[in-house]
This record gives sequence, structure tokens and C-alpha cells, in this order.
Amino acid sequence: MPVEMTQQRFEELVSEALDELPPEFADAMDNVVVLVEEFNEESPTILGLYHGVALTERTHEYGGVLPDRISIYRRPLLEMCDTEEDVVEEVLITVIHEVGHHFGIDDARLHELGWG
Repeated sequence: MPVEMTQQRFEELVSEALDELPPEFADAMDNVVVLVEEFNEESPTILGLYHGVALTERTHEYGGVLPDRISIYRRPLLEMCDTEEDVVEEVLITVIHEVGHHFGIDDARLHELGWG
């Protein structure tokens, strides 16, 4: 049975997960916004998605673009969890995973690091 949680509480968990980032990473995040969405219409079971150009791939020509986006998908995260504690853990993992993509870390390396 999925966990029931208000939108506000879920957004608080995402904010708390972002607060867990080491200061050097939080300070280095550039031109990126983190959004909570219900689910991804193209892939309704994914937990999060990074949309943008990783910092490691930006060249001197990068500029004048809309911010990159990190989408955290509420419904699939709640559906996979049995308790609020599970949601807290999975939100943290998902946020760090997608922030890792912003820094150019691929899925294989994120899995190796335990953020898969």
C-alpha cells in the first residue's frame, strides 16, 4: 500500500534532501531548479529526471538558456514506499542521484556510490 502524504510534506522532504548536500556541491549548482511533479508522463515509474546540460559538458558558449531542471516525481516515490521513513530515504537518494547528473556523474557511477 503506498504511503499517503500531502504535497506540502513531500516538498519539505525534497527541500530537506537538498539541505543534506555538502556545501561545496550546493554552492556549485549553477542554473538549475528542482521541481516536484506528480509523475513523468513518458515514463510514469521513474523517480526523478535531470533535464539539462551537465556542468562538465558546458562550454564557453553556454549561456542565455533557461535553467536546467531536476524533476522529483511524487507519485512513484510514494507508491514504492511502505512508511514515511522509506519516503525520506528514497527522496534523499533520488535528489542526490539527479544532482549527480547535474555534475556529470553517470548512472553506473551513481550506483557504485550507493545513490542508484
